[in-house]
Amino acid sequence: MNADVLPNAPTNLRFDNAFARELPADPDNTNRRRQVVGACYSRVMPTPVRAPRLVAYASEVAELVGLPPNAFEAGDGHGLGAEALIDVFAGNRLLDGMDPYACCYGGHQFGNWAGQLGDGRAINLGEVLNARDGRWALQLKGAGPTPYSRTADGLAVLRSSVREFLCSEAMHHLGVPTTRALCLIETGEQVLRDMFYDGNARHEPGAVVCRVAPSFTRFGSFEIHASRNNVSLLRQLVDYTIKTDFPELGAPGRDTYLAWFEEICARTAVMIAHWMRVGFVHGVMNTDNMSVLGLTIDYGPYGWLENFDPDWTPNTTDAGGRRYRFGQQPQIALWNLVQLANAIYPLIEDVDPLRNALERYGDTYLASRQRMMADKLGLAEFRGDRDDTLFTELENALVLAETDMTLFYRALADIDIVGADDLSDVALTAPLANAYYTPEAFDGEVLAGVAAWVRSYAARARDDGTQADARRARMNAANPLYVLRNYLAQLAIDEAEKGDYALVNELLEVLRNPYAEQAGKERFAEKRPDWARHRAGCSMLSCSS
Repeated sequence: MNADVLPNAPTNLRFDNAFARELPADPDNTNRRRQVVGACYSRVMPTPVRAPRLVAYASEVAELVGLPPNAFEAGDGHGLGAEALIDVFAGNRLLDGMDPYACCYGGHQFGNWAGQLGDGRAINLGEVLNARDGRWALQLKGAGPTPYSRTADGLAVLRSSVREFLCSEAMHHLGVPTTRALCLIETGEQVLRDMFYDGNARHEPGAVVCRVAPSFTRFGSFEIHASRNNVSLLRQLVDYTIKTDFPELGAPGRDTYLAWFEEICARTAVMIAHWMRVGFVHGVMNTDNMSVLGLTIDYGPYGWLENFDPDWTPNTTDAGGRRYRFGQQPQIALWNLVQLANAIYPLIEDVDPLRNALERYGDTYLASRQRMMADKLGLAEFRGDRDDTLFTELENALVLAETDMTLFYRALADIDIVGADDLSDVALTAPLANAYYTPEAFDGEVLAGVAAWVRSYAARARDDGTQADARRARMNAANPLYVLRNYLAQLAIDEAEKGDYALVNELLEVLRNPYAEQAGKERFAEKRPDWARHRAGCSMLSCSS
């Protein structure tokens, strides 16, 4: 069954589907699983759902794409009611001008070439032109099978959809480059999932998220054509991407290809530096999950680093090798960029300039990381080896005991740097005590080690010459108080699965202002409780969604 079309619906959304218009389509319009060769996408319709119900929406994203901020409650203001709008973004109806399709791409998964992957449960509705902010692609995740679904059903469950919706918006408000989320809709359908692939499958509520980005083009979008030696199509896609998403680089050609790749390296470096700044662990950094725009994309088994542990990964699939652990993310991003360089090599036919472009990644990451760490410590600037040593010794101190990363950095702003040398270890580190999961461990050698670092930090901060209020303000602007802690997301999921969406929406509201103290919202800035230490969804997640 296909989605209905609302012909000439008087909406103010204007579609200009350049991707589908300018790039080659799969000539086979049947929705059957297959290898798609010689095309960038396959046209496919969303699967209608039984009883769509709005869970939450982001008013800022509605405005971004040209809708009123209250569109999902009051309609679009041009004759399209709220109920019809929910139907559209659940996959039951299409607006005039929408041209749904699923993209063809490949990718390296856990370090191995996986061949064709593609949008197995994502369907692009079309590209909206907004005079204020440019072009925005609208994509439904969980809207049914596509030719790229392989053995899967193309659907998504509510638990993973809540996580994707909330994290997309949380990351944006943290200042991390990311795709956005317009709305989250429960479908009224039941979806069978085996959460940990252990034979304990159960039916869960289904849901659809509408994701929004200038484009969803991935490293793997180019890898698939290179793997098939289709240089002509590879060049066509690169040319289109440059003209559409990187027009400032000029007309496509060899020099522009190199400038484009260098820009991808730089954007990726900045994104990864932000992940490290806020303690975000993607969990599945395959090349098909890497955006050429330098946006965080595909929120699957991600997690927030609560206890500071560079070896932690939230992904059960990665529990053995820990390839995608927190501390490894900068190196994995570089590895992925090397795979993209290999893919576009046929357009350059010279290794040295690609290698030079890859150096931009390391340089940009280092500069971004140093600047962000200086901000997290309230320093006016990074000052070379002394600060490098300070940063390294800080990470050494954070692993002395189970330390909440978010609360530690936030509390550091309250350290008395002026009287540091005259205070006892206990008095000096008192503002940090709440950041420890086992306070009794915060004594003896741990206390002495942390106090020694704090004294080094205080001396450096005094040398910086920044006034206390300015230092605290700089730190609180770089160190969030509220992040989407894994257990908070799970609590929201628990309530949503009972039909109560209040906590999802309350979390969305809190996460809109992650750096500001919010009266009455203190519970959203608390450490992970003991019950969440090993609970599924709080400590470890899988790719099952």
